[in-house]
Amino acid sequence: MSLSGGQGKTTTAVLLGKYLSQAGRTVLAIDADPQSNLTTFLGHDLKSNDPTLLESIKGDVDLEDSIYPCTVDNLFLIPSDDGLDNVQDYLSGSGVGAILLKRRLIPAQESFDICLIDSPPQRSQICKSIIGAADYILIPCEATVKGFGSLVRTLDAVNELREIGASDAEVLGVIPFRDRWVGNNQTKESLLCVDEIKREVGESLILPSIRESERYKQAISQGKTLAELGCHDLEYPFEALFKRIGLLAGGNESE
Repeated sequence: MSLSGGQGKTTTAVLLGKYLSQAGRTVLAIDADPQSNLTTFLGHDLKSNDPTLLESIKGDVDLEDSIYPCTVDNLFLIPSDDGLDNVQDYLSGSGVGAILLKRRLIPAQESFDICLIDSPPQRSQICKSIIGAADYILIPCEATVKGFGSLVRTLDAVNELREIGASDAEVLGVIPFRDRWVGNNQTKESLLCVDEIKREVGESLILPSIRESERYKQAISQGKTLAELGCHDLEYPFEALFKRIGLLAGGNESE
């Protein structure tokens, strides 16, 4: 989650989902953004009458009818399209908008190890419903002044729902995104921004950066993993996430 565009939400969701699934975890990825980038990047060809997240939230179909296998083993998708914008009024008028998505996902709990939700970049009813459904919030944050501002707004949105008892979500971590380095030296802007992020959330919540690199875009556009591109070093942020998720789940992810 991040309440600005261009912060790395979908990049993180795609590559983390593939990393987790290839590590043997059964993963359900949910595209909760009407822009549908996660649906596109996971290579799903959505037909006009296919059920999506919209129909699942409204209860028009059983949850399983909106879940589709991806080309990667163990990775499944609930897609979206621009019709998801129409769910805003439904959530507002339901009286239980902040917890409705959590209710709708209950039937999937026994079938998947991990559920990843790619959120929209604005403070909307969908965003509130995602916070209400989440156990943990992962916040990608561009290493810029804009990114820092987005981080602060995202934390405010999470805390707002926690304070009224509509969410128990905790912050899993913050991933600096497009962290710029020249050779072995971090640029001054990135260094200052990452330092500000550390002061805001505490060093323990800072995860390894997703550095500025065209390889991430290439992996997503070509439907490959970073390892398949020969860029094992760039997978380090996802290795760290894998271990952190495993520890929270009470497992041992040292392998």
